Amino acid sequence: MSDTSPSDGPGTPGFDDMTRDIAEVPAVEVIVTVAVNLMSAAAVKLGLTEEGDKYKDLDEARKLVTALAGLLDAGATEISSFHAAPLRDGLKSLQLAFREASLVPDEPGQGPGEKYTGPVFG
Repeated sequence: MSDTSPSDGPGTPGFDDMTRDIAEVPAVEVIVTVAVNLMSAAAVKLGLTEEGDKYKDLDEARKLVTALAGLLDAGATEISSFHAAPLRDGLKSLQLAFREASLVPDEPGQGPGEKYTGPVFG
């Protein structure tokens, strides 16, 4: 049996290949990679990239920042402070950027992810 499905093109890894690849990746690396992807997406939605306001969408940013905060809250003890500390710093920066970008700032403790982190102040 082939490990590529009919929809996979030549040279495209199939499900079995992807499963083997992910099996070799430590959980810490998966968690950190997901966190970095959430941070990057949130930064884009906050208008913090070179394109600025082109992709700015605070509703989407709120969702991404909250998901990041939840992931870090749940995973911090699993990934060690070596990995968690810079991710928490990045999260706080995104939370502050959100507060700054909002026309009507949330009350302290009500901003994105603050139910996991507590109120964020500059």
